[in-house]
Amino acid sequence: MLKYVVTRSMWAIPTLIFVSFISFVIIQLPPGDFVTAYAAQLRNSGDFISETEEAMMRARYGLNDPLLVQYWRWISNIVLHGDFGRSLEWNAAVGDLIWERLGLTLLISTLSMVFTWLIAIPVGVYSATRQYSVFDYVFTVFGFLGKGVPDFLLALVLMWMTYMWLHLDVGGLVSPQFEGQPWDLAKVVNMLSHIWIPLLVLATGGAAGLIRVMRANMLDELRKPYVETAYAQGFGERTVVWRYPVRIALNPFISTVGWALPALFSGDVITAVVLNLPTTGPLLLQALKMQDMYLAGSFILILSVFTVIGTLLSDILLALSDPRIRFS
Repeated sequence: MLKYVVTRSMWAIPTLIFVSFISFVIIQLPPGDFVTAYAAQLRNSGDFISETEEAMMRARYGLNDPLLVQYWRWISNIVLHGDFGRSLEWNAAVGDLIWERLGLTLLISTLSMVFTWLIAIPVGVYSATRQYSVFDYVFTVFGFLGKGVPDFLLALVLMWMTYMWLHLDVGGLVSPQFEGQPWDLAKVVNMLSHIWIPLLVLATGGAAGLIRVMRANMLDELRKPYVETAYAQGFGERTVVWRYPVRIALNPFISTVGWALPALFSGDVITAVVLNLPTTGPLLLQALKMQDMYLAGSFILILSVFTVIGTLLSDILLALSDPRIRFS
């Protein structure tokens, strides 16, 4: 087991180097650069900058340097100094921009993932053990609707219903009167009145898919001989179901740790934009639109690190939970 963990960890280093370089290259593949996007944005607002000013900005930001030189300057500062560079658009340290939005992102994403699992696991087990019952059909319809309705559309519908029926404006993290105010009990209560919509939206889509996965895996396991053997030994249904087949059926949930960790960091980008949430997702989207290479590249690098760590954790947890993997 230790050899397996060390080997996988060693492979993570060249993987991250390769991913960081590829992501930095991809960000600069679209025509133009940050100065081009910035000049276009100014023209759309009725302003402009001269070609001389554009050339001066490119020289100041080092955009005229070869791609390898730009990449080495960026990655060496990260590795040697922990400096992710400065955002070209915001003119601020990339680390400060990311970390100030990270708390809310982790809060929303973690709570939504917990709610997703709390809904999907028991509902999937119930649907499998009560196949073709009324509630099984109800949960099946819920699964199809949850997967078919886009998250951003569900967010818009919930915001409209809340505004029309409850006369509450639930856009953003807090109401306008609490923006920029220090945290106190009133602001926390106000935040709780807003945060339930993103939690419901994100948990609905995730739970809908995992319910189907859990139900299908449970149906496969319930028909296997070891379950019949457990019943023959006199164990009750609850003990048999939750002690044996559920453990095996949970493997897909454990496997999702690989993408659950980067999802905790990024959050749902489109849903955050629709709900006007100050999370990291809209910041990443804006960085990609403006070709802000240091900010966007740092986001992608951090997401890659989370993905590699999550994949390693999921492999370790799978080996711990499933003895068949350890024996192999």
